[in-house]
Amino acid sequence: MGGMEAQFDILTLDFRMLFGALAQLPLSPDEVACVREWLAAMEAPGRCCQLIEQMKGRSSCPHCGNERCYRCGHADGLQRYRCLVCGRSFNALTGTPLARLRHRDKWLPYLECLIDSRTLRASAERVAVAKSTSFRWRHRFLSAVRRDQPPKLQGIVEADETYVLESQKGSRHLDRPPRRRGGRATRRGVNDQHDCILVARDRGKTTHEFHAGRGQSTAARLLRYLKSVLAKDALLVSDGAQAFASFARQASISHEAINVRSGEHGHGAIHLNGVNGWHGRFKTWLRRFCGVASRYLANYSGWQRVLDDGKATAAAHWLRLAVAPEQRQR
Repeated sequence: MGGMEAQFDILTLDFRMLFGALAQLPLSPDEVACVREWLAAMEAPGRCCQLIEQMKGRSSCPHCGNERCYRCGHADGLQRYRCLVCGRSFNALTGTPLARLRHRDKWLPYLECLIDSRTLRASAERVAVAKSTSFRWRHRFLSAVRRDQPPKLQGIVEADETYVLESQKGSRHLDRPPRRRGGRATRRGVNDQHDCILVARDRGKTTHEFHAGRGQSTAARLLRYLKSVLAKDALLVSDGAQAFASFARQASISHEAINVRSGEHGHGAIHLNGVNGWHGRFKTWLRRFCGVASRYLANYSGWQRVLDDGKATAAAHWLRLAVAPEQRQR
């Protein structure tokens, strides 16, 4: 009886009193996540579809690029269109990594899990989906978010690589003998058993990261990844690796090198503190996932870039990056 009376008393509390009592409680991160999930469930079931339609705006045909389209009914909560030129139909998600994903009512809670950097199993439990679905959603959403690239790097730009041991986690066909998680390369030094993460960052904290293959960087590799993201008047700051000097000459970019091997750490505004700090945060954050397959490493570095940027702090922000990356201010 006492329990039933207590439940009745809670139900009769005024909302403001209940909110005030909740605000005074020291909530754990898991409890905060539960409150977020409850609030999301209280919203209209079609909110995710409404956000997708609003963010995408008027669509051109993803098949032929023509803008002459007309409305052609609804399906799964989204407006469908038909192109007057090619005759094919589409919706706001056609041609994006999110096309044909189901359970859209759970997308926003799942994006909250990405913001909180939850593991696959914890995310699956939080939104009540299978672990395989959680895996698929994670990489579909990250692939979509990575399409929104930051603007070009201006002013003083720091560039450096960091390396992680290559991994074939989840592969059924290894091209080398298997090893335990956390193992070591069979050869000393940086070699083709290491994945290269190339990071360039300016003093405005705009960051570009690339999964740049395996082994040491070369001038050709730097030309492929860095030339398109550097402003013409940028000053490139790097370590003393010859590849950066060769790249700067070929790209006609001003360049300052720091001889790290001799113990030099910079002078004045010429240093690598920003990019090295990003490397440290990325590797510390990556440990929670207990090993990442090399083929998905670019998704994880892009995930960390969005988190580190600090501008997309809500699920709706992440959904905008995934659905309409071209609308971001550059």
